[in-house]
Amino acid sequence: MLNGYLNKRRMQKGIEIEDSIMTITEKEEAIMETPFERHGLRVIWLVVVFFIFFLSARVVYLSVIRGAYYADISRGNRIRSIAIKAPRGKILDKYGHALASNVPSIDAVIVPSDLPESPEERAVIAEKIAKILLLDKGNIETAIESQNRKSIDPVLLAENITQDQALIILEKKKELSGISTENTAIRKYEDGNIFSSIIGYEGKITKEEMNKNSDYHMTDYIGKTFLEKQYEKELRGVNGAKQVEVDSVGNVKKNLGVIDSNAGQDLVLNIDAGLQKKLFDSITSILETTGTRTAAAVAIDPRNGGVLAMVNFPNYDNNLFARGISSEEYKNIINDKDLPLFNRAINGEYPPGSTIKPAIAAAALSEGTITPDTIIDGLGGALNIGGFRFGDWKAHGPSDVRLAIAQSNDIFFYTIGGGYGNITGLGMSRMKKYDNLFGLGSPTGIDLPGESSGFIPDEEWKLAKLKEKWYIGNSYHASIGQGYITTTPLQIANFVASIANGGTLYSPRIVSQIKKSDGQSQLVGPVVIRKNFIANSVMQVVREGMRKTVTDGTAQSLKDLPIAVAGKTGTAQFGAEGKTHGWFVSFAPYENPEIALVIIAEGGGDGHSSGVPVTKEVYDYYFNRDKK
Repeated sequence: MLNGYLNKRRMQKGIEIEDSIMTITEKEEAIMETPFERHGLRVIWLVVVFFIFFLSARVVYLSVIRGAYYADISRGNRIRSIAIKAPRGKILDKYGHALASNVPSIDAVIVPSDLPESPEERAVIAEKIAKILLLDKGNIETAIESQNRKSIDPVLLAENITQDQALIILEKKKELSGISTENTAIRKYEDGNIFSSIIGYEGKITKEEMNKNSDYHMTDYIGKTFLEKQYEKELRGVNGAKQVEVDSVGNVKKNLGVIDSNAGQDLVLNIDAGLQKKLFDSITSILETTGTRTAAAVAIDPRNGGVLAMVNFPNYDNNLFARGISSEEYKNIINDKDLPLFNRAINGEYPPGSTIKPAIAAAALSEGTITPDTIIDGLGGALNIGGFRFGDWKAHGPSDVRLAIAQSNDIFFYTIGGGYGNITGLGMSRMKKYDNLFGLGSPTGIDLPGESSGFIPDEEWKLAKLKEKWYIGNSYHASIGQGYITTTPLQIANFVASIANGGTLYSPRIVSQIKKSDGQSQLVGPVVIRKNFIANSVMQVVREGMRKTVTDGTAQSLKDLPIAVAGKTGTAQFGAEGKTHGWFVSFAPYENPEIALVIIAEGGGDGHSSGVPVTKEVYDYYFNRDKK
């Protein structure tokens, strides 16, 4: 009975426990069900709020903080600024004759941002444009593929294309995405082969030049040599711009406005075009008889240092470079052994020969080594010292300084330069001093780039350079313009001009004025290096000696000219074969000089046979053309 009771109680308790467990579980589920749903909604709401905040912040960043940047990019894709090239300034001779002007031209260009994305499409465009421009397809592909395709700046593909080629490109615009044309201008040089050693030439800018000129574009032109380079800042104008709206392939849809360009400034030169041509023609004729192709000449106005003419042989036609020189044409020029691109007038360094004797005479008179009346014996045509013989070009009798200049008496100048007998010579240090005073051995400062300096040696230089002491023979050679001395034709012309004007050494100037676009002119006045560095009395004796060269000396064929001429011949040996350069220097009219002229024919024999005949023709033209 007891067991039955216990079992019954156990069963009742189990039912109560189960009921209790079941009751607790349902309550817990009921209690927990509502908070779980609320928690999920809260998480979803927070995520939504976060994304809304993030998007709002991004919109604010892009539109406000970076708005201007992206607006510029957007405008670059939609609005283009097309350059309007400014006309380059003209270059005129002293009488207003145009030596360099502009002619319209068309370039084919690449606009990288308009090129198709597909390499296959770009290859098709390269093939088509190569056929139109008659260029190598591979070169076109290289040009296209090497560009930054995000750039909207045009890049030159081909310059100075024909009108027909330009029309075809315009007609096939849709097929040639990224290829366009640009209106520009190229230089036209009058008588290019006569004036190129003065004017130089301009051409398309290179990457190296771009690095030095950040305000230029890859389709711009820039001066490469001589005046075009020296006066690049003045000649170059300020480009204008035309703003247009374009579509995705670069087609113009709407004009938005124009900013006008400003033309470059014109250069008016001291150069006399007529004189330049006459000098060129006369030297051309004389070279045909001397068997040489290389020569140079410079004419200077002694009154102000203005360069009246400057010719160079052989020369080149600068129009070849302006229009885009072919590889064959360029090869012919650079392979020419006579170096037509080399400007002998300012870069050729030659022994001056007897043309230096007026400077040595001035030095000896200034230092008291001699007086105007000192007579030196010609010694039968040779000076013998220490077992060495220093000969004259011919035997001369006793001479004073005037006659020694006129007859180019080497013995006289050996004596006053290095010393002999009872005359103590100048020595190299004093000769160098006066050579330098006359501007020899240093650049003249002409307004052209790259001028050479020439060289005047001295005792210290020889010891340091050659490890040898200076001998009296070195002084003898220096006194007649031989040995280690070199000068440029321009330096000799400037030196002669300073004798002609009585003692003022100018820095030669090719440009006389710069004409601004508003019509006003900026004068380029004379630049004086030094003046009164030699006494007037000494200069007068030297001038009389140079005049005597024409009346009684080595240039008597000039006596029948209508004006009085003073001059000095020169023959300078060079090389080991005994060849000689022929020099002749002069000025006229003798009393009131208007022109100083220097002519050198490389390997052209003596100055009598080359320089004097040219001088006679040129002076006859120069002083009689108004009458004719």
